[in-house]
Amino acid sequence: MALELKQSLKLTQQLIMTPQLQQAIKLLQLSRIELVNAITEELQENPLLEEKSYEEEPESETVTEIDDMKVKVGTQEVTGEKDGREDFDWDSYLEDYGPMGATYSREYVERPSMENMLTRGSSLSGHLLWQLNLSRFTETEKRVGRQIIGNLDSNGYLAATLEEVASIEKVDVNFVENVLKKIHEFDPPGIAARDLKECLLSQVKVIAGSNSLIEKIIQENLKELETKNYNNIAKRQKVTIGDVLEAVQVINKLDPKPGRLYSDEKPQYITPDVFVFKVGDEYRIVLNEDGLPRLKVSNLYKEVLGNVANNSEGKNCKEYIKERLQSATWLIKSIQQRQKTIYRVTESLVKYQREFFDKGINYLKPMVLRDIADDVEMHESTISRVTTNKYMHTPRGIFELKYFFNSGINRTNGDSIASESVKEAIRKIIDNEDTLKPYNDSQLVGILEKSGISIARRTVAKYREMMGILSSSKRKKYF
Repeated sequence: MALELKQSLKLTQQLIMTPQLQQAIKLLQLSRIELVNAITEELQENPLLEEKSYEEEPESETVTEIDDMKVKVGTQEVTGEKDGREDFDWDSYLEDYGPMGATYSREYVERPSMENMLTRGSSLSGHLLWQLNLSRFTETEKRVGRQIIGNLDSNGYLAATLEEVASIEKVDVNFVENVLKKIHEFDPPGIAARDLKECLLSQVKVIAGSNSLIEKIIQENLKELETKNYNNIAKRQKVTIGDVLEAVQVINKLDPKPGRLYSDEKPQYITPDVFVFKVGDEYRIVLNEDGLPRLKVSNLYKEVLGNVANNSEGKNCKEYIKERLQSATWLIKSIQQRQKTIYRVTESLVKYQREFFDKGINYLKPMVLRDIADDVEMHESTISRVTTNKYMHTPRGIFELKYFFNSGINRTNGDSIASESVKEAIRKIIDNEDTLKPYNDSQLVGILEKSGISIARRTVAKYREMMGILSSSKRKKYF
């Protein structure tokens, strides 16, 4: 069998990830805060990129040519200024991009320090150390106390053993335990406990004083207390159910996580990417441009190019300007494309979910990424990137764009209903139930069936757990 070498032509289509496409995809999936940070970073690194003030008039496009590259650059004609070029702060430019070692005078204006404009709540460790320093502890006790406080988790529990603390501070374990008992008297009650029992017992001494029944229930019947098996508790403690219910009322006032009040977690504030307003019978979409830098390409490079010598250093300078100019224009176009894509996707969402905006969550339709992708003629992966970490402000509240994509549940009449609508229906049923006789999952299935929603019991249980709703046995109240 002879071997031969042959040449042939084959025509194929292949997607090439150009740098421009990679940048556009990256910007598309960024959240609003991440986008602002990315723009700010590029403004600092690229001297050809400038932030345009909102007072400036719309720009007209001119074509600038550097070697063989033609780039459209926005220019603005300003009357009364030399060479028709906008005013520029040369002191700022030279300070940022001038030669090393050069100094330039600038008027100093005294401003309040940043520390005077910031505030911070007290942390758990700070609150406890403050009490430790005010207590009558010896220096050794304070040292051990600081070690204990430093080993508390966010819920206020001691994450280290007494032996570990004793080994670090080179003291006896009994000494550490005595210091721990004193810290148990600190505020908040129950702090520095080693387990749930110790945490609750410490609080009982502060809130209820000496109460043997409450202490016994915490020590011996935590499992029954969790499942609300009060009859079994009464039998084991040889008391009446009324006595148990009185003790439970006190226990319910205790905090199993005393440190969370001083948690370092800060609330998250959401800034919508797009606003949806109802004007008459129509919904208007407005992109949120507030706080988003408006970019333009600087004209200063023209003057620099005119003074560049035709030597090796000049060629390097021209190449650098060309590279920075290309990077600036790519970024501006990518941001414009991102905003345009968000607008189109939002417009399609409003169109498909019109009944939700008009009537509420019960009219939310089941929808998948392909529904919007086909409507705006984009790929599903693009829709996924657009809807991630993007928020919409509507007359119904603020929603992540992903909220509107959910699976469907069949109705008995053959139609389908969105899973979020089913969750809301379950929530309303439970909110209006008799707390002395709460509905179990099977009963919830029957109630939903009567309203035309066909759903399995395990699906009801899954939705209930997703919403953080306890089972019927744990929702039941006895008083």
